[in-house]
Amino acid sequence: MSALKRPFDGEDSTVEPKKQCKDFEPRSYQVEVFDVAVRRNTIAVLDTGAGKTMIAVMLIRHFIDEAMATGDGRRVVFLAPTVHLVTQQYEVIKLHTGLEVECYYGAKGVDDWNVERWEKEISSNQVLVMTPQILLDAFRNAFLKLDMVHLLIFDECHRATGGHPYSRILKEFYHNSICKPHVFGMTASPVIRKGVSSAMDCENQISELESVLDSKVFTVRDRSEIDLFVPEAKYVNKYYNRMVFTHEGLKMKLGSIWNKCDALMAHLQEKTLDQYKDTHDMIKTSRKRLSSSHAKICHCLDDLGLICALEAAKVCVEVLSLHSECCEFSVETYDVYKSFTEEALSTIAESLPNDYESLLKTEDGCLGAIQFGYISPKLHELIKIFQSLGILNQVQCLIFVERIITSKVIERFIRKISYLSHFTVSYLTGGSSSADALTPKMQKETLDSFRSRKVNLLFTTDVAEEGIHVPDCSCVIRFDLPKTVRSYVQSCGRARTADSQFVIMLERGNVQQRELLFDIIRSRHSMITTALNRDADAWNSQVTFNETKESYHVESTGATLTADSSISLIYRYCGKLPRDKYFTPKPVFQFSMYNGCFQCTLTLPPTAAFQTILGPIGGNSHIAKQLVCLAACKKLHNLGALNDHLLPVIKEHTEVKVNEKEKASASGAGTKKRKELHSTATISSLSGTWANKRDGIILQGYNLTFSCDLVGQYYCSFILLVDAILDEDVACTEMDLYLLNKMAKAYVRPCGPVTLDMEQVEQAKLFQEFFFNGLFGKLFTGSKSGGQRKFLLNNKESLWSTSNMYLLLPLETSVIGLNESFNIYWKAICATVSVVEFMRNIYSSGAEFSEALNSCPSRTECGASDMIHLADKSVDQRSLKDMVVLAIHTGKIYSVLDVISNSSADSPFDGNSDKSVWMTFSDYFKKKYGIVLQHSGQPLLLLKQSHNPHNLLSSKSKCKGDKRTNNGGQNHVRMPPELVAHIDIPINVLKSFYLLPSLMHRLESLMLASQLRKEIAFNYIDSSISSALILEAITTLRCCEDFSLERLEHLGDSVLKYAVSCYLYVKYPEKHEDQLSSWRSNQVSNATLHKLGINRNVQGYVRDAAFDPCRWVAPGQISLHPVPCTCGVATSEVPQKVIYEKEDKTIVIGKACDNGHRWMCSKTISDCVEALIGAYYVGGGLCAALAILKWFGIDSEFEPEMFEEAVKAISMRSYLLKINEIQVLEAKLGYNFNVKGLLLEAITHSSIGVDYCYQRLEFLGDSVLDLLITWHLFTAHENLDPGELTDLRSASVKNENFALSAVRHNLQQHLQHSSGFLLAQITEYVKGIQEMHGSKDSLFCKSSIKGPKVLGDMFESIAGAILIDTGLNMDKVWQIFKPLLSPIVTPDNFELPPMRELSELCSELGYFLAVKCLEDGEYVVAELEVQLEVVLLARRGREKNKKAAKAQAAILLLKDMEEKGLSHSRHPSKRRVIEERSVGEENFVASPVQNVCAVSPTVAESVKNDKTSDSDPRPPVNLSVKMKKGGPRSALYELCKKSLWPMPIFESTEEKSSTSPSVGKGERNGHLSFVSSGKLHLPDGRSINCVGERRADKKSSQDSAALALLYELQKQGRCCVVEV
Repeated sequence: MSALKRPFDGEDSTVEPKKQCKDFEPRSYQVEVFDVAVRRNTIAVLDTGAGKTMIAVMLIRHFIDEAMATGDGRRVVFLAPTVHLVTQQYEVIKLHTGLEVECYYGAKGVDDWNVERWEKEISSNQVLVMTPQILLDAFRNAFLKLDMVHLLIFDECHRATGGHPYSRILKEFYHNSICKPHVFGMTASPVIRKGVSSAMDCENQISELESVLDSKVFTVRDRSEIDLFVPEAKYVNKYYNRMVFTHEGLKMKLGSIWNKCDALMAHLQEKTLDQYKDTHDMIKTSRKRLSSSHAKICHCLDDLGLICALEAAKVCVEVLSLHSECCEFSVETYDVYKSFTEEALSTIAESLPNDYESLLKTEDGCLGAIQFGYISPKLHELIKIFQSLGILNQVQCLIFVERIITSKVIERFIRKISYLSHFTVSYLTGGSSSADALTPKMQKETLDSFRSRKVNLLFTTDVAEEGIHVPDCSCVIRFDLPKTVRSYVQSCGRARTADSQFVIMLERGNVQQRELLFDIIRSRHSMITTALNRDADAWNSQVTFNETKESYHVESTGATLTADSSISLIYRYCGKLPRDKYFTPKPVFQFSMYNGCFQCTLTLPPTAAFQTILGPIGGNSHIAKQLVCLAACKKLHNLGALNDHLLPVIKEHTEVKVNEKEKASASGAGTKKRKELHSTATISSLSGTWANKRDGIILQGYNLTFSCDLVGQYYCSFILLVDAILDEDVACTEMDLYLLNKMAKAYVRPCGPVTLDMEQVEQAKLFQEFFFNGLFGKLFTGSKSGGQRKFLLNNKESLWSTSNMYLLLPLETSVIGLNESFNIYWKAICATVSVVEFMRNIYSSGAEFSEALNSCPSRTECGASDMIHLADKSVDQRSLKDMVVLAIHTGKIYSVLDVISNSSADSPFDGNSDKSVWMTFSDYFKKKYGIVLQHSGQPLLLLKQSHNPHNLLSSKSKCKGDKRTNNGGQNHVRMPPELVAHIDIPINVLKSFYLLPSLMHRLESLMLASQLRKEIAFNYIDSSISSALILEAITTLRCCEDFSLERLEHLGDSVLKYAVSCYLYVKYPEKHEDQLSSWRSNQVSNATLHKLGINRNVQGYVRDAAFDPCRWVAPGQISLHPVPCTCGVATSEVPQKVIYEKEDKTIVIGKACDNGHRWMCSKTISDCVEALIGAYYVGGGLCAALAILKWFGIDSEFEPEMFEEAVKAISMRSYLLKINEIQVLEAKLGYNFNVKGLLLEAITHSSIGVDYCYQRLEFLGDSVLDLLITWHLFTAHENLDPGELTDLRSASVKNENFALSAVRHNLQQHLQHSSGFLLAQITEYVKGIQEMHGSKDSLFCKSSIKGPKVLGDMFESIAGAILIDTGLNMDKVWQIFKPLLSPIVTPDNFELPPMRELSELCSELGYFLAVKCLEDGEYVVAELEVQLEVVLLARRGREKNKKAAKAQAAILLLKDMEEKGLSHSRHPSKRRVIEERSVGEENFVASPVQNVCAVSPTVAESVKNDKTSDSDPRPPVNLSVKMKKGGPRSALYELCKKSLWPMPIFESTEEKSSTSPSVGKGERNGHLSFVSSGKLHLPDGRSINCVGERRADKKSSQDSAALALLYELQKQGRCCVVEV
């Protein structure tokens, strides 16, 4: 198969399946051109539509095949002059080659790409289709090299002339290159100027094009096949009469209106000439726009008629409305411009009859309109052409016009003509920065609509002349004549179908038009003839390209810069400098003339790397400008402001060495979405090896004493024995333990070393093993009934681990409370050992379980009648109360409550099992355990069963696993006495055991915090950084403690920001604010903090899960709830540099496996780093905070000399001209500056034009005020919830608050600037503030007034100036700024944004908020609705943006709700709790919280709707109800949300079974159940009440009630329930 006829095949089809490509059969003339183009560089001159692109496709295939065969890695680059052509040709190449193809243009962000991104594109794509400027920039910046290109294709190559990027690519790079690529050019008109004056001129132009492209023109001599496949359009001339009705009177009126408005603008311009340049320039631009609008209207009046002139005036009005919100007009010029457009529109409308549109409904009406000048003869002729076009679905017509306004106006006009309504009409114009320009996306959509026949008539400018592929275009109309032969050829070529027409409209008797057309046709004929007759073998280049322009070359990269490209680079550099709406950084050029030559001085903005430079002398002003820009670029590169690719350094980051592995693992670091697997740090203080020693040991003792707030409640003290000496603040601590209906206080005190001999160690270990397993675990292994059961403490294997080794032993206490002396309660320990030995004797004989029990000696003894026979002894019945006993058949530990008289083992068994199986207690134990009771006549004992430990550390009732209830009977059992053994310990020892898990968990946490403190090793004032403070910093909200890291994190964030800001400000005095901010953002980012935290193993110390007492185990205890490790990590340590990510949503955050691995949110580590910084700041001030920053590896310290140098440079500035201004401002501040230049810099805006401005000081002041205010709020509101603290902080440090403070103290008067626009905004803001104080509705006013950001920035910069002037004395800064900031926001005066307040109030009350926004011209209308029980509240806000409109409606709705008694305070901490509304534990939010501000009611429409809702006419809602737990409630909530009903109210009642408590084996007999009722208010004022079924838990009972409500709603036709 021929290479030209087959689909393209890749290098190795077995490696990867190739993309399918569409095959095509080349025509013979295409093959002819292809053969020539393969041999040499060629310019293919063929008609439009002749398939030049397909020849390029064939060449691409050939050269890629060739490169692959030789192992050449060069690529093909296809250049097209417009974005339309780039995307069009990209699709063709991709379709017909199957290669890796990509397209590039400015809108894809290519301008910001770096060398790595370009290398990636080159490596992954074989063909690159792009606009020529993209390639030129890539060559100049050395991102791409010419030797990477194998084939270079130029579409519409006739553009390669002058300064076009085609020409620059060839002249700057191609002709200077040794290794040149193959070149292929494509054009239908190879002349490079407007026309040709002679055959010789045509020859010269073609030769020049050939020389530039280093190629030869080739065209096909035999046109027979071309004429067959590319039918030539029929040329038709349409003539129209000259415009008779000239509208001179109307034009005079319009001219008078324009003159009047222009004079007003000229007067404004004169007034501002010596004041503010920006206002002057703004007025100058406005005058140009005014003149342009007048010219557009007059042009339409002359060329199209009165109706189109009216449409042109309407277009001007619409364009003005688009500009109303931008800064292109001042208030005065906007009013003048608006006056002109409105007067012009009114004047033209007065010249038309009211019913002029009726004339357009008929052909006779249009003829009549010509007589009065309503329609021009030219326009009427166009209408007639449209009428002659034929069948609608075959019409695709392009109408070329010269002006954009013409295309817009005629498009509107054609839509008004009734008898042309069957045509769909649109317009297409080129891209522009004007407000009414079509975006590239809109242009593409319009072209696609035309290609797909959705549009029949498309009015367009020359944007659609070249290369646009519309294969079905049947007619092209030149409404305005083409100006060049190229335009003529290209527009004619758009007519592609057979029998298509090319219509040229000419005015009768217009000789000038006729001559222009004749010259164009003659030029076209000459061009074709010359191309055909050229000698294909001749190669006579008439142009040389030894350009000697000045240039600059970077050796390291190869980047080059020429003098002509340096100007654009200077503008690009300035465009990257800091800016605001009042100042746009741009270069200023000043020229001096010497002996006919020019020299230029360039002044850069104040934030540039340098300010002024004097350039070399040039022959003219333009050359002088180029030379000075080239010199400036060289200097900027040397200063580091331009990188080695000669591009502005946009963002600079501190150098951090990161290897590729770390880069890969750092994706998403510091975010909530990312989950990581980490290990838990081991507590070194609790480790030891003494448990297995065979001799005596010495341990450190710590007294654990308890006191209860209830009188008569006592707990036995314990002693903690560990191998390590604990830090003082851990060894001397106290904590509250929250029990049911009471609170115990635990005290920890050191009591020195304790010596134990080997026997005591073994007894202590046995005591600990017995009680912790007996109370919180199990003492038996094996089956509970029948079979072999093993006593746990018979096991010879050690239950102790070296990583968790300590003893908890009871103390003898003669006095309740704190006691200096202590004695270990060895009597109780020995008694416990005796019980263990007793149990060992029973279970070590090897007999069956039942035989071992029945052989117990005490069970066969007889004694006195008042004696009770236990398993191990007989005791007096009166001594049984509060006795601690062990059930020898289950291993459960109990305390005796009472002896149940009139009962025995022969009493009827009423346990919770089937009574037909077990008739009596004796029968139960015989059949269940095989135990034959020996003393069945003894009264039964009422025992209190041991229970699982609870989390006693939090006062909140939200702790996971805390299921304590006040139901006394549920843990009571009845048991025969002979089945329990006496443990001779006081009951208060048993009670203390339930306090130990929570106490030890807190102590372990403090030890962990202390261990981290030692690692940080800050010894200057180390004692002030308490373990409790560090513990707070490593405790997340998930722990459900009374403290968390949230508050410290907020503080640490501010401390970090301040420390880094000071360091950067002092170390880099030459860097502008944007660069400093970029550096700071990088250093304080969560990703950076995450990396630093990982490096310091902070993740191992984080406490990220609520204390689960059931999983807590003491040394010697076997866990009942093991969590085997399934993490895939072999060791207990996860290597620090390996992060295990997992997207599985089922993972549980915080819960550790038995090997200590737990999943953690990546952001938690970043938050913990900030919290630790905050903790050190609280405990040790800034010195301690800087120390921990250094430990983390964050640069924050600088040498004093650096600070002195920075201040010295500022002190050199002259301030004498502003001394009075400075003195007045110092008096207002109450502070006299030592360095006056600091204050001068702090009040200088960048628009003033000097070499400094306030931006650097603002960068510093922002951080110092943030820290000072955060610290003030942190200390002033110690008990404030972290979320509320965040709200207060956000409200206090926002720029708008600082602007208000500046105006309150008249600081705005001292701002040094040269912006009239800024002055107008400040004046308006000050006026608004003054009016606000007298307004009754301050919320409306405050929300509607937006202060210029500049005022807040100046306020911050003054704070930065004082900080530097005082030598970084923050106390002094706060002393000055606290009065300026007063009143500082507090929880009492805090105001939430209206929309957020409304959303949270609705969520709290259980109402759903409906939000709907609609466009209303340039306004947005927001409609908010809240359905109460019987009333629908609705409000509407109308403003220029969504936020303002919603805020306005929210304010009105809040007032309505307040009138109905539904309101809360502005701050969450003061909100009243609605007790009567209970919707379960789920938190359903009606709509997202939005931080928006209210707007003034005077500028927008507000509509109130307060009515009682009628019955709901809507169709029933289909509901799929999941029958699992929570499903019915979720379905009901979803229905309420969709219907805007208030949320349902559930009430639950708790009921206990009537069965008396009785347990035969330690299990509960009595049980609880719940019954819930649900109430739902409907919009018609009625309510539905339903009661659910009895269920075992509260949530299930609420589900039952919810399901009953749903079925009741189904009966009423409001929903259809489908259970799933």
